Amino acid sequence: PMAEDQQAHPLYATDRDLVDQLLAAQQPTDAQLVDLGRLLMRYSGFPGALDLQDDLAKTLRLWGLSRDELQQRCRAIWAAGYRPGAEVAPQAVGSGFDTADQDSP
Repeated sequence: PMAEDQQAHPLYATDRDLVDQLLAAQQPTDAQLVDLGRLLMRYSGFPGALDLQDDLAKTLRLWGLSRDELQQRCRAIWAAGYRPGAEVAPQAVGSGFDTADQDSP
């Protein structure tokens, strides 16, 4: 499509930052794999943000994955109980309870 036919995506600015972080990742975490899959779906067929779409494809190549492989890994990650943002919370809650238990008489 011609540049004047391209649309701006409302989440472009935050997604741009995230894609830059994904591009820089040598060994992607589960969260980064899920983010890449999510962003690929978000921009699939979107008439614009071509730089983002190119960088998403580049990230897949750098990580040595096809879209199908990424999709399989994401499904396995979700099936194993992954939830966005949950990487930090359980430890924080657990350690708080542990400390409280030790302090009580």
